[in-house]
Amino acid sequence: MTDTRTFTEQEPIRVFLLDDHEVVRRGLSDLLDAEPDISVVGDADTVAHALVRAPALRPHVAVLDVRLPDGDGITVCRELRSRMPELACLMLTSFDDEDALLDAIMAGASGYVLKQIRGSDLISAVRTVASGQSMLDPATTARLMRSLRADPAESQTPAIAPELASLSPRERDILALIGDGLTNREIGKKLYLSEKTIKNHISRLLAKLGVQRRVQAAVLASQLDHGDRAGGGSGRPAR
Repeated sequence: MTDTRTFTEQEPIRVFLLDDHEVVRRGLSDLLDAEPDISVVGDADTVAHALVRAPALRPHVAVLDVRLPDGDGITVCRELRSRMPELACLMLTSFDDEDALLDAIMAGASGYVLKQIRGSDLISAVRTVASGQSMLDPATTARLMRSLRADPAESQTPAIAPELASLSPRERDILALIGDGLTNREIGKKLYLSEKTIKNHISRLLAKLGVQRRVQAAVLASQLDHGDRAGGGSGRPAR
């Protein structure tokens, strides 16, 4: 969402809720529905339920619990945003988890707040992400940024650099786009390749980098020089 959006009582923010606890869903619904410019249009208690219901309801904002019995809200965020790019996802969790925050950012979440947040602050967060802005828990985000800015004396760059160097130009392009938070589908469109081909490339580059998770590759992507990242993605690449 590039333009700031405004909502009114006549055209309220449409909110979808995902949490496996009924009491939490009811509490959130009552809290948000009490606001004249916010309307809760639906909810779900599982990943599977959310992926079926949310696209049909076309919400502006999805408030997603991070940890769920059949998966996680971050996966839901990534999948829903691949179907509805204009959707703003606000991750809600009981855990102060830096890995989950980084995963959420890479999945395209607009916000990440803890369940200990005050009701008035959550309402403000919903309005903020609905308008197209980012709303991330400041304390958690600050710690994450500090952890990513490693002390040069402790840096593992010498060990990692050869692994990055082993990537093909195509794999470096894909790694850079992973670092930008794009989904496989979005990467495929940008590079004019099928989603299956992108999955195969990602499997190979993860193996070369010696990591198992996409988010770990995203952290390594930050070590690519800007010139390297921009080198292969501006024109139509060869297949």
